[in-house]
Amino acid sequence: MKKMKTWMLVGILLCGGWCCTQAQLISPPPLISPNPTEEPRTYLLTEDLSDPLVWMVAPPDSTSSAFGYDVNQYMWGKEQRKNQDRADMATRDADYSIQTIMNEFSAAFGLQLSEEGTPAIHRVLKKGCETIDLICQEIKRYYLRRRPFMVFKEPTLAPWDEEHLSKNGSYPSGHTILGWSATLILTQINPDAADALSNRGYEFGQSRVISGFHWQSDVNAGRVLTGAAVARLYACPEYMADIVAARQEFLEKK
Repeated sequence: MKKMKTWMLVGILLCGGWCCTQAQLISPPPLISPNPTEEPRTYLLTEDLSDPLVWMVAPPDSTSSAFGYDVNQYMWGKEQRKNQDRADMATRDADYSIQTIMNEFSAAFGLQLSEEGTPAIHRVLKKGCETIDLICQEIKRYYLRRRPFMVFKEPTLAPWDEEHLSKNGSYPSGHTILGWSATLILTQINPDAADALSNRGYEFGQSRVISGFHWQSDVNAGRVLTGAAVARLYACPEYMADIVAARQEFLEKK
């Protein structure tokens, strides 16, 4: 208990000056390179989705008990790195791409996923994840939250990403949104794999805590925002038609 309180105090002291040290934000790269000659890369536009600034809670204040939990989870994540298999997973999960999703979720899904081998599933996964990601862009810019590795001045499991992500807000976690989006989309296609997919999607988010790029509250918020965006996608006829096509492809190939 004494050790926990000590780390909470350290975190509060380190984070006290956030308002004065916020970095200029940049948006994460799109999962698909936009091309004006091609069809739209998303099913919906940002304005079609709910506005999380209206209803989403703010990240924990640095003097709150909730932030104390964030600090303790950061320490938990560092402990997880001692397990080489888990550290390797967190490092792989740091690659923000649909290719990573297909590689990492195929086993849980029950079918090897690829753009060439499962084009209908690839299409809805790629376009769906791009759409859902739109819900986090403005809220990231608004809060400008600094990441754990910046606050504690410690290395991450993906040092090649540190410079870029130091200029991109921590709250909510975009990687978590990507992983949880894939979980929900793939579960629609193969409901029987819900447990395995949910487990992999959950761990994809926790990888961000373990690798040192996100606070636990960033990850939790990412899952909530994903649910809100997916609920809106259910009312999109194009998305639902693509889900039907992907489901048919799965049934033919399984």
